[in-house]
Amino acid sequence: MSKKIHEFNDMIRKLRKEVFGKGPERIHTVFVENMAVSTLYGNITPTEKFIASTPEGLKMVHAARTTMIQDLYVQSPPEGMEELMGSKLLHLFSDIKIEEDFAISVFVFEKNISV
Repeated sequence: MSKKIHEFNDMIRKLRKEVFGKGPERIHTVFVENMAVSTLYGNITPTEKFIASTPEGLKMVHAARTTMIQDLYVQSPPEGMEELMGSKLLHLFSDIKIEEDFAISVFVFEKNISV
């Protein structure tokens, strides 16, 4: 794993730990042109697992996990992310499968990412 990917993953993990109380246990990121595609495993807290045990709770946890993180990145990317990537973050697309406890985030930057 390159140093840039390692640092990028650490930024993602730190932010999610601060926001949700638990960061992903494992992150796999690839850079493709102007995108960073991250697969995050082991995201859900025990409390979220309990809440998601009902259909309504599942929808609530899913909405919180996707909408909150997207809103955070719109307000401000993690400190140092744009400097690390050498480009401005334009968009974040994110989704999570609560039942399988994995998420996908696609970060779209202004310029292609050099490794």
